Amino acid sequence: MTLDRAVLAFAGSVLLASLLLTYFVSPYFVWLTAFVGFNLIQSAFTGFCPAAIIFRKLGVKPGTAF
Repeated sequence: MTLDRAVLAFAGSVLLASLLLTYFVSPYFVWLTAFVGFNLIQSAFTGFCPAAIIFRKLGVKPGTAF
């Protein structure tokens, strides 16, 4: 798995988990959903992604998917 796909999979998982937590636990978990969305937008413009830094330190290699 490449770094880009790992970040996308992680963001999607956190997004879905936060939606479930919002529905079943507390409506305040919607702020986690908003944070993930904001982070995706800012990383598209700035190129800075904290999740990518963490995954890189964990050994996920950047590269092409094909």
